[in-house]
Amino acid sequence: MRLEEALKKYLGYETFRPGQKEVIETALAGKNSFVMLPTGTGKTVCYQLTGYLLEGAVVIISPLLSLMQDQVERMKAYGEKRVIAINSFLAPQEKVAALRRLDQYKFIFLSPEMLMNDTVKGRLKQLKIALFVIDEAHCISQWGHDFRPDYLALGDFRADFEYPLTMVLTATATERVRQDILLQLQLNDAESIIYSVDRPNIALFTRRYATFKEKKAGLVELVRELKSPGIIYFSSKRLAEEFQQLIRSETALESAYYHGDMQAESRMMIQQQFSRGQLDVICATSAFGMGIDKADIRYVIHFHLPGDLEAYVQEIGRAGRDGEKSAAILLYANGDEMLQRQLADKDALDPALLELPAELVGSLPETEQRMLAHYAESGLSKGAIRKRLEERRHWKQQNLAAMKGYLETEGCLRAYILRYFGEEAADKEQQPDCCDRDGAEITHYFGTNERRNEQPDWVRYLDELFVGP
Repeated sequence: MRLEEALKKYLGYETFRPGQKEVIETALAGKNSFVMLPTGTGKTVCYQLTGYLLEGAVVIISPLLSLMQDQVERMKAYGEKRVIAINSFLAPQEKVAALRRLDQYKFIFLSPEMLMNDTVKGRLKQLKIALFVIDEAHCISQWGHDFRPDYLALGDFRADFEYPLTMVLTATATERVRQDILLQLQLNDAESIIYSVDRPNIALFTRRYATFKEKKAGLVELVRELKSPGIIYFSSKRLAEEFQQLIRSETALESAYYHGDMQAESRMMIQQQFSRGQLDVICATSAFGMGIDKADIRYVIHFHLPGDLEAYVQEIGRAGRDGEKSAAILLYANGDEMLQRQLADKDALDPALLELPAELVGSLPETEQRMLAHYAESGLSKGAIRKRLEERRHWKQQNLAAMKGYLETEGCLRAYILRYFGEEAADKEQQPDCCDRDGAEITHYFGTNERRNEQPDWVRYLDELFVGP
């Protein structure tokens, strides 16, 4: 069966997007792969179709519970019943039952933390694993923008399971991050399939304001004028909620907020409402967006300065998956970078914790406990660990400086991003609506939103009562 025929049969698509067929062919040839495809190009198709064409289970490691659930629900909606996510969303008895019949599932989603569970590993060893998939692989690298210490154990897992066929997926990674991922996974023989991070249909804009108050007013005005739907990213859960209320009161647009502290059911409901077109605007933290199957997002606004360009490029890539013109807008008020510095300090492991007595470690937050456990098992001296922590702190400062440089550059914004990822600048003649440095106009992305001009229900009722329909 030709791959195009299999694509139509199993997933219902007529053609492959750039990179997908190459990735699948590599896996079917029995070769491990490191895959970097830009956000919105359908990385899930790569392991889904490969899984259908191989005998055995597909184990997918994913960092976010909401992302796992979204992917599972989407596969079920398309008729695939042999899919499950084993995570904290399952009640204890459901988890026991799922593990008992694990051999009945074709696609098994796990968090890296769940993968380290001895019971889970024991059941997986009884299966034939056709493909081992690591999604959002930048989480593995200590130089990645979303480092997760539990991802570091994936290399040992591969060795323990006699090196199953592995597919590593990410949307953004510099050369340094890519090399670190391969090292941590003990994946020396992987075929690298690297595509440009560029999304030519997304025009790039920056807006600078003197004060927070001016930026706040500027955001509301942009949302009122821009064609929906859109996502607004915040680095603060509190502000995501506050601005959602502001947008609801100042415009006729349907909006909602989203962040990691919400109940799982609420997050799932908002994702579904947004995907179905019932919401115009989402005010969210970075927890929102991974795995969202919505092609017509017309803009992504960042209210706060992101910590690095990797995260920024991944998040703006959620716009314009349908190939239509879309906008990415970064807002900045004087001093905004201080918030990212505070967040970086908060996320960093305090070297003083290395001296904490073992009996007190259990009182720390879970993330810090896992970090300390990782370093305790690394075999490094305390001096070497302190040096590594200092290197990571310095690296985060450099990343923030590069992000600030994007905001301040007088040259082409797209060229700045491409240089950061080691790529050549795009052909300007083929991309006239590139960025505001090259003359792109934000007004080209304004439009009439249907709900903006809708009359409230009570007005329509009176019209029909006294005037007629």
